Amino acid sequence: MKKATVAIVGKPNVGKSMLFNRIVGERISIVADEAGITRDRLYAKASWLTRDFMLIDTGGIEVKDAPFMEEIKTQAMIAQEEADVIVYVGDGQSGVTSDDEYIAKLLQKTNKPVILCVNKIDNLEMKNVIYDFYQLGLNEPIAISSAHGIGLGDLLDRIISLLPEIKVNDNEEELRFSLIGRPNVGKSSLTNAILNDNRVIVSPQAGTTRDAIDIPFKKDGKEYVIVDTAGLRKKGKIDHNIEKYALLRALKAIDDSDVVLLLIDAFDGIKEQDKHVAGFAFEQNKPIIIIVNKWDLIEKDTNKMQKFKEEVYESFKFLAYANICFVSALEKKRIQTIFESLNEVSINMNRRISTSVLNDVISDAQIMNPAPLFKQGRVKIYYASQVKVAIPTFVLFVNDSEYMHFSYERYLENQIRNAFDFKGTPIKIILRNRV
Repeated sequence: MKKATVAIVGKPNVGKSMLFNRIVGERISIVADEAGITRDRLYAKASWLTRDFMLIDTGGIEVKDAPFMEEIKTQAMIAQEEADVIVYVGDGQSGVTSDDEYIAKLLQKTNKPVILCVNKIDNLEMKNVIYDFYQLGLNEPIAISSAHGIGLGDLLDRIISLLPEIKVNDNEEELRFSLIGRPNVGKSSLTNAILNDNRVIVSPQAGTTRDAIDIPFKKDGKEYVIVDTAGLRKKGKIDHNIEKYALLRALKAIDDSDVVLLLIDAFDGIKEQDKHVAGFAFEQNKPIIIIVNKWDLIEKDTNKMQKFKEEVYESFKFLAYANICFVSALEKKRIQTIFESLNEVSINMNRRISTSVLNDVISDAQIMNPAPLFKQGRVKIYYASQVKVAIPTFVLFVNDSEYMHFSYERYLENQIRNAFDFKGTPIKIILRNRV
């Protein structure tokens, strides 16, 4: 389901990134020890009370060697096009400047709800400073301190009050999937091949950007929505921000998707950037299908496909559960294998395991390979239950979750996968201490 989006905007050094981290509730960082897992501090899920939303940190958008006005124009453009609500951050220590006045005028033109918060109000004596910000015409300012967490509740209450209602898709049978990949791997060509129609612009130039496109369609009686994230086609240039801007759109598409199709170029081979792109989908815990495109350009021999599969799994060790399809978007060959894989993943991600059978598997796993001693204790699993599908989520009730070594948790995941068909989908394990 799509989420409402909030963008944080402001001039440099006002505390945008610190506010971003405070709202998200954690410092965005690498979440796995495998190579190729990275995260750009730009976009994250957040929640307050009963409402979830996506948060954009425009502090992650920078224009190197460009005039300051270009930078804030870029931020305003991103906020205007991506956000449902804009949070403008002023600096309580420097007060209102001509830059604030300039940005305020830009934001007023967006026709989006704008919340003005004044940061660095670290004590009550400074609170009167916020009244100077009324002159910006951005409604009543809220005093906050990102460093100390002051005023964040009031800010979040205001954000929630302005978020639009997002319509829930009532069609549970519809499968939504997005295409992601580095520039020029054939995302738009594959979109057209899947739809059997020239619905999106195809350009040989890498880095072409344009809006992500949602296209509903039917195939063999089943309903799908495909999201092409080939980028944005805009007038002008965003200097060094083109990649980050395209990344923002890709991250949103990933979050909105049931399944993610990661495209790699068979002719160019696997690049480091492919791993980074895959990492974003991995971090969002999405089912992933790896699509090897341009297979028509490869000289074939008996074991060529198997060798390439081994190379893919070696390069994407963190995606060992992913399916792999070999296609030619240009020649529209083997496109049906994508739908076969999508349908398989859809079944597997919604698979539910009975509690008794699951506990038999977990019990046998502990007998075959007892947990190692870790942090002066040994984890013992008393009971297991599947609590969710899409993504399959399992709760393990244990004596002490601190005793669970990550390698043993990975072993348990592998045992679950060996016992049940979860090919193509991640699974999630949650530990709970038995009271």
